[in-house]
Amino acid sequence: MQLMGDRYRKRMTVGQESNALMQLVILNAVLFVILKFIYIIYLSISPTPADFYKNVFHWFVMPADPHTLYGRPWTLFTFMFADSEVFRFIGNMFWLWAFGYILQDLSGNRRLIPLYIYAGLFSAAFYILAYQAFPKLNSHITGAFLTGANPSVLAIAIAVTVLASDYRIFPMINGGIPLWILTGIYILMNFYSIGYGDVGSYIANISAGVFGFIFIHQMRRGNDWSVWMNNFFDWFGNLFNPDAKANLKSTKEQFFYKVSGTQPFKKIPNITQKRIDDILDKINQEGYRFLTDEEKEILKRAADKEDL
Repeated sequence: MQLMGDRYRKRMTVGQESNALMQLVILNAVLFVILKFIYIIYLSISPTPADFYKNVFHWFVMPADPHTLYGRPWTLFTFMFADSEVFRFIGNMFWLWAFGYILQDLSGNRRLIPLYIYAGLFSAAFYILAYQAFPKLNSHITGAFLTGANPSVLAIAIAVTVLASDYRIFPMINGGIPLWILTGIYILMNFYSIGYGDVGSYIANISAGVFGFIFIHQMRRGNDWSVWMNNFFDWFGNLFNPDAKANLKSTKEQFFYKVSGTQPFKKIPNITQKRIDDILDKINQEGYRFLTDEEKEILKRAADKEDL
């Protein structure tokens, strides 16, 4: 039955309209390409690339100086999507895809983007606090800025590891590699240069990782911090799509039963395309783990029917 769930779950990933992971990757990639295009233009008209960073790039990254931040508050959001280093950007997108795929697979696609944004904002707050609290950092506050998806990706990595610590990747290799090993490798790669890097950015990364842990801990206690943000996204999206209608029917209202001749008191759900679509939507929104036994049975029967 788990195999049947995997077969249907994989259909809900790449290329789907509501795929949060694809949306994040595309948003990062589009902004990166735009900035690089502007950078190339500046190289053709300016003798030094410093003009690009002064006149363009600094309007997308978050400054450590609160007084500078007051004049560009939007950078609290844009910094987590803006990057100028090619290899760092490629690495971030690789790890975002690796950990984001697993998180979306296990918990649905409505928690990935809120966690990404929450962690970015959380890391930004601690980045500013670090430059205010430590005199050694404060002496270099001018020109210091936070940029890139590192904090948000680290939060996703910690979150998915806490959510499913027994999750294994590459199961064909001796039963699979535990997810926490992959997470450990990613953390080491993030902090190997801490001795000569921007200490404030490492503090931001650590704070984001802590938030990833808190986010999953609260979700397990029934406090899903992604709900209000998703409701806002839905409301905002419907402003530009007035014909969209939310499916307000409960799962019970979608059940259709027939009576088996051999077991007259056993309810067997009919397999309809609408029922399958509703189950796939539930997997997409909440994750396979949240399916009922009945819904899993429907998927199994539908898969068996396709194989005939």
